[in-house]
Amino acid sequence: MPSLKDLRNRIRSVRSTQKITSAMKVVAASRLRRAVEQVEAARPYGQRMERVLASLAGRMAGLPGAPPLLVGTGKEETHLLVVATSDRGLAGGFNASILRETRRRIRELLPAGRTVMVLTIGRKGRDGLRRDYGRLIHDSLTEVGRRQVSFDEARDIAQRILVLYQAGRFDVATIIYNRFRSAMTQIVTAQQLIPFAATSGEEVDPAVGGAIYEFEPSEEEILSELLPKNLAVQIYTALLENAASEQGARMTAMDNATRNAGEMIDRLTLNYNRTRQAAITKELIEIISGAEAL
Repeated sequence: MPSLKDLRNRIRSVRSTQKITSAMKVVAASRLRRAVEQVEAARPYGQRMERVLASLAGRMAGLPGAPPLLVGTGKEETHLLVVATSDRGLAGGFNASILRETRRRIRELLPAGRTVMVLTIGRKGRDGLRRDYGRLIHDSLTEVGRRQVSFDEARDIAQRILVLYQAGRFDVATIIYNRFRSAMTQIVTAQQLIPFAATSGEEVDPAVGGAIYEFEPSEEEILSELLPKNLAVQIYTALLENAASEQGARMTAMDNATRNAGEMIDRLTLNYNRTRQAAITKELIEIISGAEAL
C-alpha cells in the first residue's frame, strides 16, 4: 500500500501534467482557428482550379499531344506515395490513421507486383514507416509548415515530384493526408496527384452544359501551364487540411488528457484522505490501548 508521501508526490505529479496538457489544449485551439481560416480560404480556389482542369481534360481526352501530367505514362508499375504527417506527437490518432492507410496501400501494391516509392512529409511518418518499409522511403522532409504552411513549401515539394516524374521514376503519385471536418473528426484521404484525376464529382451546370468554347491559346498549352501549378495547389491544400486536422486532433487529445488527469487527481485525493484517516485512527487506537494498559 503506498504511503502518504508517495500519494502526495503522485498527486503533485499528475497536477503538473494536467497544467501542461491544459496549456497545450489552449495553444492548439488558438492554432486551430488560424488553420481553419486558411483551409476555408484555400478550398474554393482549389475546387475551381480542379473544375477548370477537369473541363479542359475532358476536351483533350483521347487526343494526341495531351500533356504527360494529364494522360500519365500509360503504365501503373511504379507508385509514389506522398505521406503527409506531423513532426510532433501528442495528437491522438492523427498520425496513426495516416500510417495505417499507407501500410494498407503498400500491402495491396507490393503483392500485385507494383513498385512502391515513399516520400514522407513529417518526422512521424518517416519514423513510423522506417522499421517495416525503410527500403521504400525515397526521401523525407521535416519541419514543413513549422510556423505556418506556405505555398512556397508546397511548390518546392511539387517540384521534387515533377523532377522524379520527368526522370521516369514513377507512373502514379498519390498523397495521403487527413482532411479536416471538425476538431473531433478528420477523414483520411488518398488523392491522386499524377496523372491528374478530378475528385470533386461536381456536375456541370445544365444552363451552360451545352455551350461550346474556344480557347486561346489552345487547350494543350493551357494544360501544360496549369497542370504543374495545380500540382502545387493540390499539395498546398493537402498540407493546409493536414495542419488543421493536426491541431484539431491535438486539441481534442489534450482536452481528454486534462479531464482524465482531473479524474485521476480526484481518485488519488480520495485514496490519500482514506489512507490518512486510517493512519489517524490507528494512532488513536494505539494511544487508547496504551492508556487502558496503564
